[in-house]
Amino acid sequence: MNGRGSFEAWALPAGVAVPAGLPETISVGDSALRFLSVDAPWVEGLCTRLKENGEALRRFESDRLARILGAVGSRFLDPNDPVRREALERVSATSGLSPQMCRVVLDRMAADWCTERLRVLVADALGNATYLDRFRADTGSPVPGRRLRAMGPKLSVQVVAGSVPGVGATAMIRSLLVKGPTLIKPGLGDVVLTTLFAQALREESPTVADAVAVVYWPGGDEVTERAAVAFADVVVAYGSDATVDSIRTLAPVTARFHAYHHRISVGLVGRGALREARVSRTCADVAHAVAFFDQRGCVSPSVIYVEDGGEVSPADFARRLAGAFSAVERELPSGALDAREAGAVHQARALSDMMAATGNGVEVHREESALWTVIFDPSAAFAPGGVGRLVRVKPVHDIRSAPGLLGAFGAHLQTAAATGIGACADELLEALATVGVSRIVPFTDMAFPPPWWKHDGQSPLAPFVRWVETTGLGDEAL
Repeated sequence: MNGRGSFEAWALPAGVAVPAGLPETISVGDSALRFLSVDAPWVEGLCTRLKENGEALRRFESDRLARILGAVGSRFLDPNDPVRREALERVSATSGLSPQMCRVVLDRMAADWCTERLRVLVADALGNATYLDRFRADTGSPVPGRRLRAMGPKLSVQVVAGSVPGVGATAMIRSLLVKGPTLIKPGLGDVVLTTLFAQALREESPTVADAVAVVYWPGGDEVTERAAVAFADVVVAYGSDATVDSIRTLAPVTARFHAYHHRISVGLVGRGALREARVSRTCADVAHAVAFFDQRGCVSPSVIYVEDGGEVSPADFARRLAGAFSAVERELPSGALDAREAGAVHQARALSDMMAATGNGVEVHREESALWTVIFDPSAAFAPGGVGRLVRVKPVHDIRSAPGLLGAFGAHLQTAAATGIGACADELLEALATVGVSRIVPFTDMAFPPPWWKHDGQSPLAPFVRWVETTGLGDEAL
C-alpha cells in the first residue's frame, strides 16, 4: 500500500520495470497523484507481458477466481482494514465526492465485489461457471449433443471514465472472472480505487495480480492508446461519445469492441406515489437517487416526470422535493465541483431564474449554501443534464405519455426509475423498453445496480466471452 503522502497511481505485473522517465505529479483537490511517464514501446512491452501471464490465469478454476476476487472486495468493507481506510482517505479528494458520500458509495460498490455476488454474476451470465473451465454439455439447449466452452480474452484493454469511483475496479473484476488478463486505463476520478484494488489483489494472489496492469496516461494520447489496443482481442471504452469514437478508430478491426458511452436516466412518479400518506417517502427516495454520485453517474436521473391529478400536484411535489434535498444535504453533503461543472450549474440556475421571472410557471428551489437545485418546468420537453444535484421536475397529464417524450434520446437512454404507476405498469414498461430504456427499477434501486445487471442491455461479462461449441463427436471420435 501507499504511504500517506503522494499516491503512486499505478499497478504493474511483477518483473515489469517502470519507465525510465520521472513520474509526473498531478494535483487533484488536496491530493497529489504520481503517474508513470509512458510511451508506446513501453506499453507494447507491458501488453506482451500481460498476455504471457494470462496462461497462468487460465489454469485457475473459475470458482477459485471468484473467491480470490471476493476476498479482495471484502477488504474494502472491513473498517479495520488499511485498504478501506486508505480508500476513504483518498477517494474523496480525487472523485469530488464528499467523505460521507464516498463512504456510502464504497459500501455499495464493494458489496458487489464479494464472492457470493460474483458467483451469481458468473452463473447468470454463463448458465454455469464451469463452462469457463472445460467443455460441458449444453443441457438447457434443444440442440442434441452440443457441448460448450466459454473462453476469456487473451488481453482486454479497458479505457474507463473517472466520473464515478469503483467503475475501474468493477471493469477489472469482469475480465478476471472469465480468466482474461487486462490493462485498465482509469480516469482521474477513479484512479485511486482501481489502483488500490489491484494492489490488494497482489497480496491475495500474486499470480492473478500479474494478469492486471493499472496505468494512467493523459487522454488524447493517440500514439500510446493505439499501442495499447493493438495487442487486445477485446477493447472496452467508457466515456463520452467523442471518447468512445476516438478509441473505436484505434482498435484493431479483428478486436471485439464494446462501448459504455454517455447515458441518460429519468424518473417517473405516478399518482399512486403522490398520496399525502406516501409523498414524503417518495420525495426522499427521489432525492437520494439524484444525490448519489452528485449527478455524475449514468444512473443519475436528470428529469423527473410527475403525473397530474394526484393528491399532490407536480408543482407542490417539486417544492416538497426541495425539502427532501435539504435533508439529504445534511446526511450526504455535496462534493466539490470543478470549474466546468460549477459554471454549468450557475448557468442553469441563472437561465431558470430568468424563465421564472417571465411568469411562465417555472419555479426554482435551492439553497445558496448548497449545490442542489430543483427546477419545476411546466414544459414537458426532455432536457438532459444535471450535474451538481440539479434536477428538473416536469408535469405530464398521464404518466404513460412520458416515454413518448424521450424518443429523440433513445440511443442514450439507460435507467428509468418508476413509482406509483399502478395498473398501467405493464403498458408503461413496454413503452419504456421500446423507446430505448434498458433498466427499469424503483428509485431506491436506481443508483446501485447489482453486478449481474444487463449493463446497457446485455450481460456485463458478454463482451469478454467467446463461446466454442462442439457437436457430433461421440465416443467413437474420441
